[in-house]
Amino acid sequence: MTVVELAKRTGKSISTLQGILTNVGEKVGTEFDPLSMEVVELIAMEVGINIKRLHSNEGSEILPRPPVVTVMGHVDHGKTSLLDALRQTSVAAKEAGGITQHLGAFVVGMTSGASITFLDTPGHAAFSAMRARGAAVTDIVVLVVAADDGVMPQTLEAMAHAKAANVPIVVAINKCDKPAANPERIRIQLASEGLMLEDMGGDVQVVEVSAMKKTGLDNLEEALLLQAEIMDLKARIDGPAHAYVVEARLDKGKGPLVTAIVKGGTLLCGQYVVVGSEWGRIRAIRDMAEKLVEKARPAMPIEIEGLKGLPRAGDDIIVVESEERARMLSAGRKKKFEKDRLIKIVEERASELKTSEEEPKRVEVPIIVKADVQGTVQAVTDALLNLNSPQVFVNVVHVGVGPISQSDLDMAEACGACIIGFNIKTPPSSVSLAAARASVKIMLHRVIYHLLEDIGNFIVDKAPGTPETKVAGEAEVLSIFELKGRSKSKGPDVKIAGCRVIDGFVTKSGILRLLRSGEVVFEGSCESLKREKQDVDTVKKGNECGLVIHNYDDFRVGDMVQCLEQVIRKPKFVSSESGAARIEC
Repeated sequence: MTVVELAKRTGKSISTLQGILTNVGEKVGTEFDPLSMEVVELIAMEVGINIKRLHSNEGSEILPRPPVVTVMGHVDHGKTSLLDALRQTSVAAKEAGGITQHLGAFVVGMTSGASITFLDTPGHAAFSAMRARGAAVTDIVVLVVAADDGVMPQTLEAMAHAKAANVPIVVAINKCDKPAANPERIRIQLASEGLMLEDMGGDVQVVEVSAMKKTGLDNLEEALLLQAEIMDLKARIDGPAHAYVVEARLDKGKGPLVTAIVKGGTLLCGQYVVVGSEWGRIRAIRDMAEKLVEKARPAMPIEIEGLKGLPRAGDDIIVVESEERARMLSAGRKKKFEKDRLIKIVEERASELKTSEEEPKRVEVPIIVKADVQGTVQAVTDALLNLNSPQVFVNVVHVGVGPISQSDLDMAEACGACIIGFNIKTPPSSVSLAAARASVKIMLHRVIYHLLEDIGNFIVDKAPGTPETKVAGEAEVLSIFELKGRSKSKGPDVKIAGCRVIDGFVTKSGILRLLRSGEVVFEGSCESLKREKQDVDTVKKGNECGLVIHNYDDFRVGDMVQCLEQVIRKPKFVSSESGAARIEC
């Protein structure tokens, strides 16, 4: 694109754009000189315009590629076990609590000689963003439904993600070997949710399988290859690569490692890449068997080593020509990302100030999140932000990948935060002791259910609660006594209500409400409460007492006296069957 074209698209003057070019260190020639893609993106970011890269296949060599298949479904419906059966290894046993908390990617070679790239997504409610990423990068979605359980919330959510990404679905009804299995019921449930099954005249294939007995797997492979054939999947092989980050983690020896899937072109070792707002030179490319490879072709899941920082899961990988360009683009994106983040914080604070004028004060709970991989960090952060309520504001002050360090502890101490560690090693004893001394709470968990429950209860403890008035007890007026002819020093005549407590208890410190024929006559404080001539603080059910209400003496036999007390009602942590958690006030 030339400077003139860019000026027309952005609505800015040519001299403004040439000024930006000078600032970013580019040579300014005439306005008809072509600009590279990276420079155009930088200028667009400077003038506040969002751009999207579209990769063209013109003049490239286009060849068929293997399909990328994402396995989705509800938690515990057997997604990982089904993949284990397909690749004859055991992953489910290694996952904490037997539930998947990562996106796994690997290639399965079929007996026919064809290969399929599989992505395994977590089924728990907290990992919604991970499932959306899985659907975005994929060609076909395998929807796993347990034959003995039926269609569940995450099954419906997976269907919604697949429809949103416009991806065809193949249904795998798992656990067909179980005695309680009822595949026909599953078919009816799916059809009622709007999925057009083949048996009912639609185009969605349904396969009955059993991961444990390894039955029906050939039919599933056939169905996937047939669907891929219909879609006629092709990708350009030559030219710079365009890839997509599936997961990112920090390794002790190798530094930031990125799991990615190539969408087009060929990714070579030694190339400079920009991934989101991070950059680096590819030091090594490994396939999923951890073997070093020189290049990566389309639909191939790989691990890249050599980035300067950890990108976010879901970022695009772009190849650039030089280190200088990579640095420049990375710096520009970081600047824009930080600017957007600050604008968002300011907007949130402003909206909070508006609501806080009408609502009671909210308590802030600062939290630091550390996890094993970038995708999990995002999932845990999203799940925590869902626990926001009118009384408690969950503020995630810092997130990171890797074990809990002394710097995390210093930050937690400075802002009074608690630290959540998910799927990471236990911190060294020096850090644990320092945390105990500084009264910083550290929660370590390996299963998302337990994490949400623990943090939910912690938030409930911190919540101020809502003050409520409740009836502590009721007493019936049986007779009325009058004290007459008292001296001036003791005050005027007094009427005493002789009562029997028929429910709960009556206290001297509580507010008393007088009811006559079910209607409130008077409400006031208790001046005196006696039982058998003794002053008492509380009279319990079944006992008789004499009481005097301040500034009131028109008692009648049969009146009811209610004792009211102020209680603080705390919010409740609620976890639904689907695993979604929230705080109810």
